[in-house]
Amino acid sequence: MRTIEIRQVTNRKELKQFVQFYYDLYRGNDYVVPYLFSEEMNTLRSDKNPSFECCEAKYFMAFRDGKMVGRVAAIINRRANERWNCHQVRFGWFDFIDDISVSTALLQAVEDWGRSKGMTEIAGPLGFIDTDREGMLVEGFDQLSTMYINYNYAYYPQHMEQMQCFKKDNDYVEMKVKVPETVPEKFSKITEMVRKRYGLRVHKFTRKELIDQGYGRQLFNLLNTTYKDLYGFSQLSDRQINKLVNDYIKIADLNLITGIMDGEKLIGFGITFPSFSQAMQKTNDGRFLPFGWWHMLKVLKWHRTPLVDLLLIGVLPEYRAKGANALIFDDLIRWFQRYHFEWAITGPQMESNEGVLSQWQYLEAIPCRRHRCYRKKF
Repeated sequence: MRTIEIRQVTNRKELKQFVQFYYDLYRGNDYVVPYLFSEEMNTLRSDKNPSFECCEAKYFMAFRDGKMVGRVAAIINRRANERWNCHQVRFGWFDFIDDISVSTALLQAVEDWGRSKGMTEIAGPLGFIDTDREGMLVEGFDQLSTMYINYNYAYYPQHMEQMQCFKKDNDYVEMKVKVPETVPEKFSKITEMVRKRYGLRVHKFTRKELIDQGYGRQLFNLLNTTYKDLYGFSQLSDRQINKLVNDYIKIADLNLITGIMDGEKLIGFGITFPSFSQAMQKTNDGRFLPFGWWHMLKVLKWHRTPLVDLLLIGVLPEYRAKGANALIFDDLIRWFQRYHFEWAITGPQMESNEGVLSQWQYLEAIPCRRHRCYRKKF
């Protein structure tokens, strides 16, 4: 067996090599969606990513005969470990050729570093925080991916199964939902009832409200409340929230963001974006130049895509039984129809979250992908 050499990323040049490996490994794949190269770099840099206020990380590359054959990020999120009362090192950005000796060596590097930091278990794929990509694709390899989830070859989970000490820790399911020609009667009836009985209403934000008046921050503060009990979640800090507002809210089509108000109180939200999947496939390894910017602009400004991504939906727990979710869907479906979107793609939803999964029962929805997180104690 030829020796696998593990090298730690120590400078900016090596970090670029770490990021570039993914594009080279998946070149020519019809289903993968390249991530924005600049965003990948910024996420992994401690001077750019505010998550490093509660995280520390090391990046490892695998080489054989001088050629790069794999990569992995090792992450410790202290805030999440405190929340879940564990000593866990996460692995993410985990990519490798189809060679079990490579994948094993990479995870061993994460485990060794985690043990040196006092950790007692390893889990992943996970990012720094919950809004990063999570889970390894285990079903849906023939489905077009998105910018917001991990895509990997079918041999990845086969490797995890061969490492018998790694066990399934959590599964996420993503749904492909047909945009109906008319709003389902069930949603319309619930929406009307909720408005009359509880006085809840839809609010469409202005850019000034979201940026200058603080509603953008309120959206993500609400996410802290509604997502606090979900797998691996760690509370977003002010700096992390500011980054999310800058990255998403400032460029969003505000017609595709819906707020639900009880009087002047924000109690629920839905954030959606036209899908950039097909546009990103036309970029140069996730870079805007020379012509990638044009394909992205056509989606962002003129919605030249049949798909829309359902990024984040949250409702305060005490309002879920009151049907607040129906208000969100009633409003968004109408905008999806105006923009001629044909399908909505959900983000990852925990397979155990029956309340969330049941909300698709009134629509034509089919599971399209499944992602899995693994865990091992050591």
